[in-house]
Amino acid sequence: MTTQTLMIPLPLPAATAELAAQIGAQLHSGDCLLLDGIIGAGKTHFARSLIQSQMLIPEDVPSPTFTLVQTYDLPNSELWHADLYRLSALEEIEELGLVSAFDTAICLIEWPDRLAELTPQTALHISLSLDPDNDDGRSATFRWNDPRWNPLMKQIST
Repeated sequence: MTTQTLMIPLPLPAATAELAAQIGAQLHSGDCLLLDGIIGAGKTHFARSLIQSQMLIPEDVPSPTFTLVQTYDLPNSELWHADLYRLSALEEIEELGLVSAFDTAICLIEWPDRLAELTPQTALHISLSLDPDNDDGRSATFRWNDPRWNPLMKQIST
């Protein structure tokens, strides 16, 4: 499978939230988003915006930095939001039950490099980076090799 890429500029935090909501509306059980980027790049803002946009009644969405995983019962699927920053061994990831959630839930994974060989091959990789010319700006670079992401990527690029 060929890896494809798409870069979307996000000049304001609201643009990140809008993009996250647009993507969230298209997700289904078994979809996995891998959120990559330095601290402060907007991973949690993206995840929080996506989750809140899918709730019937939006509520606070805390960062899972200390709890490691937060789960949400959304109208169409269960969603797992994981922050793997503090994990150092694959056994810790397996103990969270995350591997089985890849098949049954929507998964948003921050610090996905910790997954190593447990990384789902069908995942959509989203790398968020700072805009050096705009303090509020970010960019999102999407990478995927599973053709199921093609319609969504086409939709968000227009």
